[in-house]
Amino acid sequence: MNQILKIAIAQINLHLGAIDKNVAAIRAARAKATALGADLVVTPELSISGYPPEDLVLKPAFVTACEEAAETLAQDTADGGPALIIGTPWNNAGRLHNAAYLLDGGEITARRAKVELPNYGVFDEKRVFVAGEPTGPIMFRGFRLGLMICEDWWLPDVSACLAETGAEVLLSINGSPFEDGKQPRRIHLATQRVLETGLPYIFAAMVCGQDEVAFDGASFILNADRSLAVQMPQFAEAVTLTQWTRTPQGLTCTPQPIAPPPDRLELIYQAMMWGLRDYVNKNGFPGVVLGLSGGIDSAISAAVAADALGPERVRAVMLPSPYTSAHSLEDAEACAKMLGIPYETIPIAGAMEAFGAALAPAFAGRAPDITEENIQSRSRGLILMAISNKFGPMLLTTGNKSEMSVGYATLYGDMCGGYSVLKDIYKTTVFELSWWRNASHPAGALTQPGPAMPERIITKPPSAELKPNQTDQDSLPPYDVLDAILAHLIEGEHAVDDIVADGYDRATVLKVVRLLDRAEYKRRQAPPGVKITSRAFGRDRRYPLTNGFTNLIK
Repeated sequence: MNQILKIAIAQINLHLGAIDKNVAAIRAARAKATALGADLVVTPELSISGYPPEDLVLKPAFVTACEEAAETLAQDTADGGPALIIGTPWNNAGRLHNAAYLLDGGEITARRAKVELPNYGVFDEKRVFVAGEPTGPIMFRGFRLGLMICEDWWLPDVSACLAETGAEVLLSINGSPFEDGKQPRRIHLATQRVLETGLPYIFAAMVCGQDEVAFDGASFILNADRSLAVQMPQFAEAVTLTQWTRTPQGLTCTPQPIAPPPDRLELIYQAMMWGLRDYVNKNGFPGVVLGLSGGIDSAISAAVAADALGPERVRAVMLPSPYTSAHSLEDAEACAKMLGIPYETIPIAGAMEAFGAALAPAFAGRAPDITEENIQSRSRGLILMAISNKFGPMLLTTGNKSEMSVGYATLYGDMCGGYSVLKDIYKTTVFELSWWRNASHPAGALTQPGPAMPERIITKPPSAELKPNQTDQDSLPPYDVLDAILAHLIEGEHAVDDIVADGYDRATVLKVVRLLDRAEYKRRQAPPGVKITSRAFGRDRRYPLTNGFTNLIK
């Protein structure tokens, strides 16, 4: 009986729906693993199709193409090299499963269907897949592998069944989205499974951006003594060879050096970079255009774009109005120079005058109000969308989660665009990220090292500059207060009385509740953006537009 097993974990970037590209990525990973001497190469969840496929798997032609690709990869393993574990949709006599296949010796030698289908947050697998039944381990060259798929290990039943039926190791392929603080929770939960079963555990994950989620990789291995034997990087592709030895105490993975975990802000910034880069590149955009106002939101958005795509693929446009301050003009230009991105100025005063003249008869007898402020924002949106239409770059939206929570954004104005890296970033985190980026250069960034923006952009009071001497705090609570209340309401779903009991002014809390509830219709029309927190707007938080319930009392 074999006593040594060499398993390579392929932490790869998958392109949802691009089956040929995914097959090529799997083949490239297998080639690297072959050179390392692997017996088995483990790829992520749904590595053939990409994840999450949503209703794409309801197309019979797509599922058939995935099955054909699996057969093709199986034939590759007839070359005497390492076997493969892949993820693919499986049409099992009319029952569509999220499945894992073992490919070895030119054949598909085992199939396992996902048992626990997540149906919360960004997940809705019960909509498209049928759950499998718990089964025993798969046999591979004398070893009994407890093969699971993501959610199967988040709950105890599947791993317990595998342990009871003789598995020597728990091996999970995953499509696990990034979330602030999630990796420690993964390891804590995996430790519970190891403690319950007495078996070592392998977490094999993907790294990519996919619409509103980023997958951070961070594959790892726990030995049966619950020690961390292997920790692969977050937000980096890698193929890592692990060596397992069968001992009287069971299978044990030879420990590898463990690098210190990345800084929290670095991980958030990487999620923003990966989300934007893969969205732009996989959808075929030549680059992005954005309005660079001299404020902090557009500055950090420009930095993420330049770091992710390269400065030459980012076009910055300053769109001054008569209310734009001299320091905003100076700061926007300085920011563009620091990032090395193309920069131009297109004043909107003429557009404001044209709209004012066109609407003068209809607005006769009415004093100027927020309508005229919104016209400024929509004039900017119109110009930026025109540039996008004419030259092809995607318009990058620059609003943050705090503003979108309370409706401090203009439909068809500053909300125009195809993607937002700040959609799930509170304003207080925007400040933290800006300080961090000025002091750090992200791994994989395509810019030159150095600060991304003038310090004055971070330190000056935020302002939309839609009227003289305007600041955000004219109409909003201080951002540290606002964001804390919003976190209670959005991530925590806490009642008003509970928030007040936590030390916040009742009138302020009630104001924020009203603003949050009233702005749902705006958020429904907002562009996608990468998930960072435990509850992002969109797939994570689905509120009705027409809603008679109020949270003002309890």
